[in-house]
Amino acid sequence: MYILECSDGSFYTGSTIDLLKRFDEHQAGLGANHTSKRLPVKLIYFEEFDRIDEAFNREKQIQGWSRAKKLALMQKNFNQLHELAACLNNSHSSRYEFEKAIKAKIEEKH
Repeated sequence: MYILECSDGSFYTGSTIDLLKRFDEHQAGLGANHTSKRLPVKLIYFEEFDRIDEAFNREKQIQGWSRAKKLALMQKNFNQLHELAACLNNSHSSRYEFEKAIKAKIEEKH
């Protein structure tokens, strides 16, 4: 599983059984549509797996992450990664009530 940084600063996450070959394909414009329009690309992160299905599952997991969470992973900032992974929906977030109160205060002033 790998993450590329495109020339526009966006990230592309993929998986392959041959990283060097796949990287060369991306760089030649033969990779994904996303990367072919944003050349050149840089390999900025990768993880190795014994099985391609494990790499594919990890790719799909990371594709659903925010940019901040991907950056935390690449920087090995596991504390921040944990914080960014916290559930932020109404029923589970400790930050929800705080954010709700802040929004209410802002709305009061306007």
